[in-house]
Amino acid sequence: MLTAIKAKKLDFERENDAMSDLGLTHIALPVSNIDRSIAFYATYAAMQVVHRRTDVATGVTVVWLSDRTRPFVIVLIEADSVQPVLSPFAHLGVGCASREAMDVLCEKAKQEGVLIEPQKDSGYPIGYWAFLKDPDGHTLELSYGQEVGLAVEKASQPS
Repeated sequence: MLTAIKAKKLDFERENDAMSDLGLTHIALPVSNIDRSIAFYATYAAMQVVHRRTDVATGVTVVWLSDRTRPFVIVLIEADSVQPVLSPFAHLGVGCASREAMDVLCEKAKQEGVLIEPQKDSGYPIGYWAFLKDPDGHTLELSYGQEVGLAVEKASQPS
């Protein structure tokens, strides 16, 4: 009987090891209004809620947002007050599908009063970029042409 219990425990541990995260998995941001922040990141970063909970002990709501392109989330933690840490130059970066798609988002951001730095082309490797502010003042960069994925892939290849 003890051997069967040990075997089940080992199976559980192996299964959980296979599900354990490796590498950079998330960044956590305090936010004053979780639903307003979810709407902002859905609009400007194509992110959606993949996990939501309210801590029973504290009553704090926590949300994980993902664009589902990689195993990475922004963790939003509702707080009474927020001291922006990702501003003015510290930022989250989101690659857009095209300059035109980025221009549409920047026009919307301008109309909503959240465009901090209008789009500009800074050439390779920076590309076409703009800064927006989220509802709590954290900075979001929209970009096109930065080639971060290609740089990582190239660095991963044997020399």
